[in-house]
Order: sequence, then C-alpha cells, then structure tokens
Amino acid sequence: MATTLVVPRIARHWPWRFLYRHRWPYLFISPFYICFAIFTLYPVLFSLYLSFTSWKGLGPIKWIGWGNFQLLLRDRVFWQSMLNGVLLFFLYVPVMTLAALVLAVVLNSPRVRASRVFRTAIFAPYVTNMLAAGFVFRILLDTGDGLFNIALTRLGLPAIPWLDSQWGARVSLAILIIWAWLGYNMVIMLTGLQTIPRELSEAALIDGAAPWQSFWYITVPLMRPIILFSVTLSVGGTFSLFTEVFVLTGGGPSNATITPILYIFRQAFGSFRFGYASALAYIYFALIFIWTAAQVRFFSRGEER
Repeated sequence: MATTLVVPRIARHWPWRFLYRHRWPYLFISPFYICFAIFTLYPVLFSLYLSFTSWKGLGPIKWIGWGNFQLLLRDRVFWQSMLNGVLLFFLYVPVMTLAALVLAVVLNSPRVRASRVFRTAIFAPYVTNMLAAGFVFRILLDTGDGLFNIALTRLGLPAIPWLDSQWGARVSLAILIIWAWLGYNMVIMLTGLQTIPRELSEAALIDGAAPWQSFWYITVPLMRPIILFSVTLSVGGTFSLFTEVFVLTGGGPSNATITPILYIFRQAFGSFRFGYASALAYIYFALIFIWTAAQVRFFSRGEER
C-alpha cells in the first residue's frame, strides 16, 4: 500500500514565517544588498549581455552573437597590450619586490634610528596624486629639456629618448611605478617581518652565519607567503595600469606601453564600442584569472616541497 507524505503546514510556510519574524534585521541590512545589486551585479550581467551585441550607447542594441570575440582574436592592439603587461611585469616587479623586502628588513632592525621617518618618506609617494606625479615625471624625462637628459649631457653622456622610443617609454613607466608603489609593498613586507621571531636570525648570526645568509636562508623562506601576496597583487596591478600610462606615455609610442585597461577604455569611451569593450573586459578577466591561479599554484608547490 502506497504511503503519502504529508508535509505539515508550518513546514511548507516556514521561510515566509522566518522572514516575517526577522523582518527588521533584514530591513536594516537591505540597503547594502540593494546597492550591490544595482551598482555591481547589474553592471556585470549587463556587460555580459553587451559582449554579444553591437551598441554605440544610443539607439537599439544589435545582437551579433560571437562576433565581438571573433574580432578580438584578430585584434593585434589588444594582444599587444597583453604583451606590454607581461613586459612591464618583468621590468619592475622583481626589482620592486626585492627592494621592498630589503628596505623592510633594514627598517625593521632596532639598530636603525628614526625608522618611522624613513618609512613615512618611502611610503609618501603612494599617497601622492598620480596625475601630478605623472606630469612631473613627464617633464623630468623629456628628451630635449628633461632634467635627466640635462644631467647626462653634463656628464658627457648622450641623451636618452626616454619617452620617444619603445623600450625607453617602458623603462620610464617602470621607474614611475617603482617610485609610486615601492612604499606600499614595503609596508606589506614589514607586516610579514613583524610576525617572524627575531631569535631565529640572532641564533643564525651567533652560529656564524653572515647577515646575507641569515636573510637568504631564514627571512626569505619564511616570507614566501607575503612575497606571493605582493606579487599576486602586482599581477593585477600591472595589467590594470591606467593613470600612470595615460599621463606619462598615453600608450605610445606605437602602442608600446598601452595596457588592456587603457585599450578597453578607449574602445568604450573613445570609439563608443560598448559591446566590443565588454567582450575585451571578459577575455581580459579570464586571462588574468588563469595567470594568477597558475602563479599561486606554482608558489604553493614550492612551499609544499
């Protein structure tokens, strides 16, 4: 004989009873979720829809399917911007990360007097307005009248076309980024160093290890998670560079310093190709996600060993 499952009436209606009972707490936290849905969730979903359309911002939206993604595969400027991100990453991230770690170790030492003054001075460029800093660097690196080239000519050396050559512009951009973000990464390293007991380094020095050996064999291995965190942030930061590139080089010369974010911005608000810009943004996100995941995987294997 078949049995029939009878669901109690209270069980069928318990979600509504629960919501009604807790209506005031949910009412007070609802502004966050409403704002999140309007300003975050809706733009993400709408841009996903736009990536399959052609739209100039006004007029009807035309559905074109995978047309934007097919065009993207043949877009040399976009792939050049991704290559520029890789080149910039290797130009400044290793130097900046090592310099930040060394400065953090030095300023974390109790033997250094007025360490807070030096920390503030190194961190100050991070809070400086990047538009103003970019214009100052543009004046300093000017090929004809820049202070850097004036100093080189006074020393009998030839002037360098900092902003007029492809690699000169990339190096100039790397210098600006190191100047602006070195203090930020140094603070991250200092935070990690303060979790490492001083007794480990002191014991190594007592046993006869040189200071550089204590740094390389004790400090660096213990700082691997912090270094990974800093480098992972630099991956996203490199490919999302906008203000520094926009002010200093404008993406030139010959698209040598254009970044994916700057190219997406130009497609969206320069050419008003919102559908194509949305497709670029999603492919850009996918590539950065894959690279970051591979990087985390690589460092995690190193820690397991």
